[in-house]
Amino acid sequence: MAIPKPTEGELEILQVIWENGPSTVRFVNDQLSQERRVGYTTTLKLMQIMADKGLLKRDTSGKTHIYTAAVSQQKTQQQLIDKLMTTAFGGSAMKLVMQALGNKKSTKDEIDEIRAFLDQLEGGKK
Repeated sequence: MAIPKPTEGELEILQVIWENGPSTVRFVNDQLSQERRVGYTTTLKLMQIMADKGLLKRDTSGKTHIYTAAVSQQKTQQQLIDKLMTTAFGGSAMKLVMQALGNKKSTKDEIDEIRAFLDQLEGGKK
């Protein structure tokens, strides 16, 4: 079964839950509001929609509803990257990576990690 494609707002909510674990609407809203003002009812409605779509699971056993991610961060990111690579870069992983690296100054540690990952992909060749 395919993972439902989250909207930008849904991705922000998922990011909060992936980073912090099971959360209340209030907690998620407080986290989102650190970046920009977000109304509690807006966050609540969006999280209810996400539960209906299968992006979140809702535990209603207590007084306060607790939401958990129903989709993994890795699978969601992979799906979004696959779609982006296909639609924006003609299926070319090289073009995607070159664009990503060209848009932001990478730190030495990031470059070292990328180099180690490429070595691993090549079977450990140096």
